[in-house]
Amino acid sequence: MDAISVDALRLENVVKRYGAHAALDGVSLAVPRGQLFGLIGHNGAGKSTLFKLLLNLIAPSAGRLWIAGREVRGAATRDTRRRVGYLPENLVLYDNLNGLETLQFFARLKTAPITQCTELLERVGLGGVGRLPVRGYSKGMRQRLGFAQALLGEPEILLLDEPTTGLDPAGTRDFFAQLKQLRDAGVTLVISSHVLAQLQGRVDALAMLAGGRLAAEGTVQALRERSALPLRLEVSASAAQLDALPRALAGHEGLQLQREAADRLRLELPRSLKMAVLTVLTQAGVADVQVHEPTLEDVYFDLRSAA
Repeated sequence: MDAISVDALRLENVVKRYGAHAALDGVSLAVPRGQLFGLIGHNGAGKSTLFKLLLNLIAPSAGRLWIAGREVRGAATRDTRRRVGYLPENLVLYDNLNGLETLQFFARLKTAPITQCTELLERVGLGGVGRLPVRGYSKGMRQRLGFAQALLGEPEILLLDEPTTGLDPAGTRDFFAQLKQLRDAGVTLVISSHVLAQLQGRVDALAMLAGGRLAAEGTVQALRERSALPLRLEVSASAAQLDALPRALAGHEGLQLQREAADRLRLELPRSLKMAVLTVLTQAGVADVQVHEPTLEDVYFDLRSAA
C-alpha cells in the first residue's frame, strides 16, 4: 500500500494565491489514518484555507491534495466528501428551525439517515432542547449542534475549525472525550484551535502554519526538543542542602540557578543536562523535584519566530 493510501489526508506543495498574496505557500503535509491531529497558527496563517481546499470549496493555485487516498479534484470529489465531516469556525444556522429540524435538514443534504438525528442530539448534550428554536441557543449550544451535524453519516475524517469556541470547561472536557472515542474507533480528526493549552496533552501530532508556510510538524514533545527551549526545575530541600547545590552543580554550562526561598530553588537548563542535573539532585537527597517542560504556547512562539 502506497503512502497516499495509508494517509487520511495528504498535501504536496500546495499553493493558494489571492492576487499577489499567498494564503498557502508550498505546504506539504501528511496525516495518517486514525490520528487526532492539531493544526495551529495565528489568524491568517492559512488554517481555514487548508480546510476549504480539502473540502474542494476552493481550488489550489498549485499542488495536489488527497483525502482517503483519492485526489481532491473536480466533481469526482463529491463522493469523497460524504466520508468527511466538517465543523466551520462560523457555523450559520436557520434560527426559525429547532435543533432537531436543523439536523434533519443537514442529514438530507448529506444523504445521511434521518434516524441518526435524535441520537446525535443526545450524544452532544442537546437531547433536552432539540425541539426548541435555534434562535434561543447559546453560543455553546450552537457549537454542540454544529458538532452533531459534522457527525452525520458517520464520517471517517473530521475537520474541526475552532470547535471549542463558546464551550465552557465542562463542555470542552466532554468534547475532547468524544474526540478520543472517535479516534479510538479509527476516525481521523484534524482540529484547528487558537487555544493551544487545550491541544497540548490531547493531540497525537500537530502542524504549525506561519505566513502560509509549514513552520514545523511532529508530536508536542518532538517540537519541544526542536525548539531547544530550557527546562525548568523546581527543587525543594533544606536550606543547608540548597546552600551546597551551586558547588555540586558547577561546571554545567547553560545552567541557571535562582533561590526563590530558603527551601526552594529554581533551575533553568538545556535539555541535554536533564539527567546529569537530576543525578546530582538525587545524590544530594533533595525532598522534591518538579520538572516543567515548555508549554505548547512557548514552543509555538519560539518556532514561529525562527520560521
